[in-house]
Amino acid sequence: MTTPSKPTLGVGMIGYAFMGRAHSQAWRNARSYFDVPAAPSLVAVAGRNEAAARDTADRFGWAGVETDWRRLLERDDIDIIDICTPGDTHAEIAVAALEAGKHVLCEKPLANSVGEAEAMVVAAEAARIRGVRSMVGFTYRRVPAIAYARRLVAEGRLGRILHVRGAYLQDWLVDPESPLTWRLQKERAGSGALGDIGAHIVDLAQFVTGEQLTGVSALTETFVRERPVADPTTVGVGGISATAAQNGSATTGPVTVDDAAVLVSRMSGGALATFEATRFANGRKNAIRLEVNGTEGSIAFDFEDMNVLHVFDGRVPSRDAGFTRVLVTESTHPYVAAWWPPGHVLGYEHGFTHQAVDLLTAIAEGADPRPSFSDGLQVQRILSAVETSVEREGSWTPIDGAHATSPAMS
Repeated sequence: MTTPSKPTLGVGMIGYAFMGRAHSQAWRNARSYFDVPAAPSLVAVAGRNEAAARDTADRFGWAGVETDWRRLLERDDIDIIDICTPGDTHAEIAVAALEAGKHVLCEKPLANSVGEAEAMVVAAEAARIRGVRSMVGFTYRRVPAIAYARRLVAEGRLGRILHVRGAYLQDWLVDPESPLTWRLQKERAGSGALGDIGAHIVDLAQFVTGEQLTGVSALTETFVRERPVADPTTVGVGGISATAAQNGSATTGPVTVDDAAVLVSRMSGGALATFEATRFANGRKNAIRLEVNGTEGSIAFDFEDMNVLHVFDGRVPSRDAGFTRVLVTESTHPYVAAWWPPGHVLGYEHGFTHQAVDLLTAIAEGADPRPSFSDGLQVQRILSAVETSVEREGSWTPIDGAHATSPAMS
């Protein structure tokens, strides 16, 4: 008896650097380790620098290279467009791809503004009617320990949620001589630590609790306002005179985004929430921390120990109580069964594979993947409310469209 072959979905990826390589590895591993209902085919990677794009293609097995992302949309052998570019390009690419009938995976944050994100949602909803799917890449949802934390909360193990604490701590900008990149330019990145890493902890808090933020009071700071420009052509010359750039005399350029953001919030179920995002936490490389306290228990997570979830059961007699260190590597834990035996830990790249698997499964089954573009828009509204609060010296700012009760955020 012949086993029917699985359908193949051709992938075209736009962007070839850090995120492009993480996504490339994910598409390869999705079919290697998981029994996906549709197999991804790495058709082509697009990037303006043909040599760099070719290097990524050769390393990860992409069949072809394009120097104009629009060519990917014209190809009949491409079903999915994977957007791994700076935020200022997300809206244009995603809307065009959806209108061309391509499924879309878009890196976070969804866009650089609420207006752009709203346009992307309109395009996604119109495409959805035609069976075209879209998803935003909040990849940390796919860390097994985070997915397990979500399961515990959904099962009521923590009771009513009282407190949420989220922090994303990095230190890669502490050195004032670290060069200016597109991530430090508002016109390209939209915001700094707020959107780059703050968006992740906001999404994780909402995902794990199943609740939404309803308002914020926030402060941001830029600690280093000028940075060396290694190559003006790679970051633009915003704030640098054209004459100076042409003469090669410009040595620094302005940082136009935040280096750190802190915010206080309330969640739709009544819980109090605090968040901190910084790229100036000396000694912290990628510390994504989330703690949730409820009436019946607590959970605590730190990405720098990403295979572990600390769980406190408040129903245990006090003489026996304490946080339990759960090693989330059992086959019964989310996503883990496809990988290694218990105790053989996973790493950063595995979340991207889980993301690819979830998207492929949703497309094959005709289901709507999560997080959706609407979820991405909701996070974008939070980022916008933070910026408004900052402009008003930290005043309380309601979040547009926030639900009064807990939403379903599966």
